[in-house]
Amino acid sequence: MKPCALELPPDRCQTLGSMLARVGDKWSMMTIVSLEEGSLRFNELRRRTGASQKMQTATLRGLERDGYVARTVTQTMPPRVGYVLTDMGQEVLGPVRALAAWALSRIEQVEGARKRYDERTLGRPEPCVADSAAA
Repeated sequence: MKPCALELPPDRCQTLGSMLARVGDKWSMMTIVSLEEGSLRFNELRRRTGASQKMQTATLRGLERDGYVARTVTQTMPPRVGYVLTDMGQEVLGPVRALAAWALSRIEQVEGARKRYDERTLGRPEPCVADSAAA
């Protein structure tokens, strides 16, 4: 079996995987969608996403590093820091929304598959790891 289904060199495959992991991450998706309407300050953004301070900081740093979000500083007293989507951040909204729509259309199918799997392998339903982390 080839290391990458797209027949890319391993280093490009790793880069592609990390890019998809970034935009597919729960907190990144919520942050990108929250910034769709414009610039938000850190705490405004955190309230919208529901992320902890530590998670919001890590998410914003990752999105900024990858070029989806820009950090803007307004020289006031005290300085005002905001976050805004870059052009690439705006572009990724389409695929993010398409993926979310696809997932929403498959919720019942996935929940049914999970239940059948859990009953078959464990004899009783078990919450999935993602469900446990969201609680």
